Amino acid sequence: MSPLFVHDADRSQRIGLPEAVFCASKTVDQLAAVLNALLAEGSRALLTRLAPEQHAALSDDLRRRLDYDPISRTAFLGPVAPPPGPPRVAVVTGGTGDQRVAEEAARTLAFHGEAVERHYDVGVAGLWRVLARREALARFPALIACAGMEGALFSVLGGLVPGLVVAVPVCSGYGVADGGRAALSSALASCAPGIVVVNIDNGYGAACAALRALRASAGR
Repeated sequence: MSPLFVHDADRSQRIGLPEAVFCASKTVDQLAAVLNALLAEGSRALLTRLAPEQHAALSDDLRRRLDYDPISRTAFLGPVAPPPGPPRVAVVTGGTGDQRVAEEAARTLAFHGEAVERHYDVGVAGLWRVLARREALARFPALIACAGMEGALFSVLGGLVPGLVVAVPVCSGYGVADGGRAALSSALASCAPGIVVVNIDNGYGAACAALRALRASAGR
């Protein structure tokens, strides 16, 4: 019988990013088996989409070993080194409803030793809010923009700052916002050049895209 969990231990050497554990589709028993296997190997791991009820159902010992954040539904297994320098990535949201996705991105960056600066609730419904931060945002080589509704924030940022903009459509909104699909279409159809787009609610993928870009620019 094949083992329940086969750890891709060489992923860091191949692509510079260690394997993450996607928890949403796993039972509590499966999660416990994965965590115990990683502990036996002495491996660090980032867990994503770990629901509060899943976390609460784990044993006391496993919960003590996890740095868990219920907003982003992420957890760290093992130590996380402090960032070596000032933030190189800004995480920006249109509204407070986008925070859970933004925090998934921010926590993913933190797990990989990258500091972030948060600029939340600067959506274009009050355009002055993002315009007031243009100079601050222009300092960052990479920005992760999380927005729902019509996703106008992506094009606005793409036309204001020189850094890489990674657009994360968020499933906030109602009616024709259609679970984030309107924001996704807006990001894909943007006339602002060079915007990178990830899937709906994919804060983890956005953080990984920013990490790859930063490392490529540094020649690593």
